[in-house]
Amino acid sequence: MNEKSILAPEYKLWLTEIKNKVRAAQLKAATVVNSALIEFYWDLGKIIAEKQEITSWGDKVVGRLSKDLQEEFPDLKGFSTTNLKYCRLFYKFYIPGIKEFGQQAVDQIDTRNKGEVFQQAVGQSVHQLVTQIPWGHNILIFSKSRTIDEARFYLSQTIENGWSRDVLALQIKSGLFKRIGKGVTNFTCTLTPPQSELATQTMKDPYVFDFLTMTKPYNEKDIENQLIAHITKFLLELGKGFAYIGRQYHLHVGETDYYIDLLFYHVKLRCYVVIELKNTRFQPEYAGKLNFYLSAVDSLLKTEHDNQTIGILLCRDKNNIETEFALRDINKPMGVSEFQLTEILPENLKSTLPTIEEIENELGKKEEPCLI
Repeated sequence: MNEKSILAPEYKLWLTEIKNKVRAAQLKAATVVNSALIEFYWDLGKIIAEKQEITSWGDKVVGRLSKDLQEEFPDLKGFSTTNLKYCRLFYKFYIPGIKEFGQQAVDQIDTRNKGEVFQQAVGQSVHQLVTQIPWGHNILIFSKSRTIDEARFYLSQTIENGWSRDVLALQIKSGLFKRIGKGVTNFTCTLTPPQSELATQTMKDPYVFDFLTMTKPYNEKDIENQLIAHITKFLLELGKGFAYIGRQYHLHVGETDYYIDLLFYHVKLRCYVVIELKNTRFQPEYAGKLNFYLSAVDSLLKTEHDNQTIGILLCRDKNNIETEFALRDINKPMGVSEFQLTEILPENLKSTLPTIEEIENELGKKEEPCLI
């Protein structure tokens, strides 16, 4: 085989196929290793929790166990006191879900395969989810979630979106579980399934733009500028599938020029999404203006391959009943949600407020007796 034949296109294609197989094998091996590790931590947490229940050793046994295991297995990680406590918390968090999933109690399951014990204990769906993500992600989820339903949500979202640990932490901190699928919409009346269900799941209420720091007074244009300046974080908050097209997007209707605040295209919904920002409380007339923009986009931009354009109105506050009335007879799909951002005090006001040191000094003073 000479050098020219090695460099031939067919060889490069063949090499690419082999590289892909190697990567697939590496991924599969890593998945198997991760699954075994998660199941081991579950079993370890079970052993610790059960022993503590039948003895008076308390938490001190965890520190002693950590020391002994690290001495016996110095090359293995995961035996720190902190991690052993996480293993116990991991087990105790998911155990209440046994009845929910219609499974037998763990001590009644007769099997030698610890993975099967784990799977039968927490339910097949949760078992499949927790073993697909790293231990660090799992710790975040079971230590921050209030219920198994909330944990299952973050598990599935992590897998679907490929969230890093930092992104997962951000989504948990912002309370995504409680916000997603919210907002007042008319999607069920204006879209057909499954488009209506998917569109509903794209909505959040409120949207949290805590990556913006605004000083009053500011208007919609200031917020737009900041959102586009932080487009990556903005898209993360909007959710998977949004592709940014432009801000103050120009439309010429009749003899008048109009400008849409923000225009996106949603890949999964296969439609344009118009987002209008209002730095005020929701007013019914806002829905009429958004309805006009949706009609214009459908006429001027939408092709035969695109679905109906969707509108999202973001405002600082709203009354849900009033909003529902405003959307009730509109035949274009739209939703209304609130948005939150971080407001910082202007410098001239900051100077009039006491400093941390002044507050601490004031609190440290001995209080005078009070006569009533």
